[in-house]
Amino acid sequence: MPGKVLIITYYWPPSGGAGVQRWLKFAKYLPSTGWFPVVITVRPEDAAYPFTDESLNDEVPVDIRVIKTKAVNYFSFYSRDNKKIPSGGFSNNPGRGFKNKISRFLRGNLFIPDPRRGWNRYALKEASRIISEEGIKHVITTSPPHSSQLIGLKLKKRHPGLTWIADLRDSWTDIYYYEMFYPTPLSKAIDRHYEKSVLTNADRIITVGDNLFRLFSSKAEDIAQKTVVIPNGYDEEDFDGVKCIYPERFTITYVGTLSDIYPTEAFLNALSETEKKGHDFILRFVGSIPEETANRIKTMISPDKTEFIPYSKHPEAIRLMSDSSLLVLIIPQTKENKAITPGKVFEYIATGKPILYIGPKDGDAALHLTHCGYKGIFTENETEAITSFISDNISSEREVSSAHHIEYSRRVLTSRLGAILSEKKNISV
Repeated sequence: MPGKVLIITYYWPPSGGAGVQRWLKFAKYLPSTGWFPVVITVRPEDAAYPFTDESLNDEVPVDIRVIKTKAVNYFSFYSRDNKKIPSGGFSNNPGRGFKNKISRFLRGNLFIPDPRRGWNRYALKEASRIISEEGIKHVITTSPPHSSQLIGLKLKKRHPGLTWIADLRDSWTDIYYYEMFYPTPLSKAIDRHYEKSVLTNADRIITVGDNLFRLFSSKAEDIAQKTVVIPNGYDEEDFDGVKCIYPERFTITYVGTLSDIYPTEAFLNALSETEKKGHDFILRFVGSIPEETANRIKTMISPDKTEFIPYSKHPEAIRLMSDSSLLVLIIPQTKENKAITPGKVFEYIATGKPILYIGPKDGDAALHLTHCGYKGIFTENETEAITSFISDNISSEREVSSAHHIEYSRRVLTSRLGAILSEKKNISV
């Protein structure tokens, strides 16, 4: 029978960024399935958030119980300024200075699986108390940070009969920036042990894409049978009152992180060629971009054709997507990049605007776009094809697509989660 479900998540409002959206939206719509979430998260004053977005506090339903616990913020040893906390595992802070290298080495070898494990003992204590006092039978842990999964591992051992669902939004020991931490063989062995222990002991595993499904299923026997894919999505209510129109000037928008591991060369060369042909456009970046990367862009595209907007609150990011002519999605050029599906791709889809994708054509993000009928899917080497695609979009009649792709609605996706929670143990969905 449906009832309470305990959700353990490090990222929760006022945390910003893509990571917070998934479980904020699941928690919002779970009650419609008969499941009532109790959320355990970290106190904002103790948290290590790369971004904050106070506007997301308004999206937390008033009837959801949220418990915020203490934490030890190990990142404070790196910087007391949260704005300087490295995001993406230092992947956006690839400085070659001695301090940066030492910081990454310490991150990879003293804080396994990650520095946010300073929250674990507080969250574990509170979760165990609630489970015992309120008779909760279902718990969900979501990561990254993957240290949060170790809370579920301990709860499973402490509370016989507990159904534990591990939600993994990113790869773990195969994450694209893993080697940037200079992990020793011993550190790698410890981390792989944690990863395998979580995968083998969880009753259910949820992940966000087919390539991640295959990756985690390869880690141990019988993982595939208990793993299900529930992708990220978009919330229709985020678009209430937002006009998805074409601006007067052709506007190409990239939302999110960008650094030197993202293959931008073909895209920028294509825009340079487009500019030489006399086409007018504005190239708009919204989010975190290192100064070195921004300077390189400015050398290739005229200054009057580029705009850099810092990290924006979620409603503003939605507005900027909707007020665009062409949306750009670039996948980092890394070993396991097929498994990378930025959450913004589904909000891109919800705008009904054309999308230019650069990355592996058999990657999870490309598969979602192909499923929705998008044609602008290219590898990082297809400069001529990208140039033609951009030129064709500038020259063509502009009309917002009427396809809504309801299968990626957060409400629909939550109904799938509710079905998993309601199933009997050892029965596949």
